[in-house]
Amino acid sequence: MIPIQEIETEYGTIHVSRVRATGALTYDVGGRRQAAADGNGTSLAYYIHAIFGLLTQMKARDILMIGGAGCTLGTMLARAQRKATIADVNPAAFAVARQHFSLPETVACHVADGEAFLREQARTYDAVVLDAFHGDEIPAHLLSPQFFALVRERLSPGGALFANILVKHDFDDSADRAARDMKGVWADVRMLDTMGQCDRNAIVMAGRVARLRPPEMLLRPQINARTIDSELRALRFRAWKASRHGF
Repeated sequence: MIPIQEIETEYGTIHVSRVRATGALTYDVGGRRQAAADGNGTSLAYYIHAIFGLLTQMKARDILMIGGAGCTLGTMLARAQRKATIADVNPAAFAVARQHFSLPETVACHVADGEAFLREQARTYDAVVLDAFHGDEIPAHLLSPQFFALVRERLSPGGALFANILVKHDFDDSADRAARDMKGVWADVRMLDTMGQCDRNAIVMAGRVARLRPPEMLLRPQINARTIDSELRALRFRAWKASRHGF
């Protein structure tokens, strides 16, 4: 790894590096990889490509992202002529995303907690993407039934919420708990997951999601495209656990 920049922030130290062998850019905080991209800012994370594919399927034009890090999804959405707005509590994330990850100036960035941002303005979005982490965890208030109810108020008719949830192993019910709480707000709740893998990303979605298909790669990165494509193909919609005692 070739170190590029190190930034001390109240939310942890951001390390931006370049992979010597491939030229990939990485964004790490506290030892956790939060973003990786090719030289054009296209993500190297399969779950970002999955969310991008799902947003494209539902023809979302106006998207709010809660959580930024390298803001690679914002870069990809801007390239696809979508309107992206990003809320993140760490102002350094936006500076790094613009300097190293090709985030365009046209993408509106707000230094704010996601819940507070939604409460302070009344506009609606076609989709909301939740990808906000402190370490390995999404802040609890962003996974509460109250927050999900607020998101629903801020979605346009036919809109949807997509949440990226870290899953440590098959006995980790983090994604299932999020799905259960979403079910109290929306009729349609679905989950994309890769069972059997450790330290994976599951996408829990709610709203107008019943007809969505497993996503395909739509923006091919310059690096690791075959691996990402294989990871996307391994994703499956699965039943979420209705209780702690089973499906």
